[in-house]
Parts: sequence; structure tokens; C-alpha cells
Amino acid sequence: MMGYTHALSGTAAWLAAIPLVTNEALLGSHAVSLSAEQVAAGAVVCAGAALLPDIDHHDGTIANTYGPITQVLCKVVGMVSGGHRHATHSIAFAVGAGYLTDLAATHAVHVWWGVLFFVVGLGLRGVGIGFQKSDLLTGVMNALLAAAIVFMMRDVDMRYVGYAVTLGCLAHVIGDCLTPRGCPVFWPVQWSVEIPVIARTNGRAERWVMAPLLTLVITILAVRSALGDEVTGLLRS
Repeated sequence: MMGYTHALSGTAAWLAAIPLVTNEALLGSHAVSLSAEQVAAGAVVCAGAALLPDIDHHDGTIANTYGPITQVLCKVVGMVSGGHRHATHSIAFAVGAGYLTDLAATHAVHVWWGVLFFVVGLGLRGVGIGFQKSDLLTGVMNALLAAAIVFMMRDVDMRYVGYAVTLGCLAHVIGDCLTPRGCPVFWPVQWSVEIPVIARTNGRAERWVMAPLLTLVITILAVRSALGDEVTGLLRS
């Protein structure tokens, strides 16, 4: 699947999961209470994290986000993880990425800002913000926009970010399972889950069905979330 579809799927996954991650009866002490600001920040993080599994792809969206830096990073991760669609396309990676980012957000805020800068840049690249014929200018624009977004989010309590990152990664894995080749979801078990609903990356099914459908879902879920916050505010007042 393409970067924009992954980013949309991450946003949708986060908005759909809000009733779950805030449910104290279900999660107990692991449940979180989210303000409208935190919901929006979580959507940004989840959209970027939905591209994170492709950190194993030497010429994917991530590799071209920040020029030579991300290109080298992706080549190294690809070699270590076994190549594209191996270790990073699994439940284990999603949970591990969520846990590590949660540790950074709660115990090393300056490290977290760096991670957030990286993740936000992925989301921007994924949705196609930039210059079509210039990776250099696109990288510069992504860096400036990502820095501005991180600055705006600097005071947001992000102790729930592990959920957003894990959900984003899982959304990516599920999406790639809908394409030929699938993913080793239960890595290190080398068995790929494959339900090839989307025959070709960036084909008609993805461009004219998946992307519009995800956009519609995001709109509905965002409205639901906004109305829920408004009702909650009225009840409290």
C-alpha cells in the first residue's frame, strides 16, 4: 500500500480506538483520559506511525523523507531485520515501538521530541505534502513543518502515545496483509498472513476505493469524537 493510504489508516485506527483506550472498565489503570487536544495529537502521531514499519524499505516513503539520513537508516534496518516486510511488519514490532516511544514520552521528553519530529515527518511525507520533482525541497519542507508541529505539541501530555504508535504500526501491517505477499504478522514465526483484496499497490482499488473510504471513515469518527467532547463538556457544566 502507498504512504498516503497508510497515513489515512493510522488516523482512522486512532479515532476508532478512542472509546477503547479511554475505557476504565475494560483497561483499568491502563485507560487514559483524553482531551480534544490530545485526541488531535494522537491522530498526528498515529498517522506517522502507520508508516513506521516501512523503515526496512531502502526506497520507500520513509527512506525519502529526510534525504541521506533516512536512506541510510532504512538500509541498515532492512539488513538487520531481514529485508522488506519481515520483522518490522509484525505484532512484535508494533508493541515494541509503542513501548519504547511511551518510555521516551514519559521519562525522556527531549528524546521524545526527536522521535516526534521523525514520526510527524513521516506522516507529512505519507499524505503527499511536498514537491513532486524535488526530494531535497520536500525534505526541507517536511523538516520545517514537522518542527513547527512539534513546537505546537510541546506542552501536550503524551503519556498515552504508546497506544497511538502501536495502533499506527498495526494499521500498516493489516493494510499490507491485504496485498499480495502479505506480512509475517507473528514474527519470528515465518508465516505470512495474506488476504489479497488489493491486487496492486497504487492501483484502482487503493486509489478509488480504499483512500476515499478511509477519508469518509475519518470524517465520521472525527465528528463523533467532537460531538462526544461537546456533550461531555455540557454535562460537566
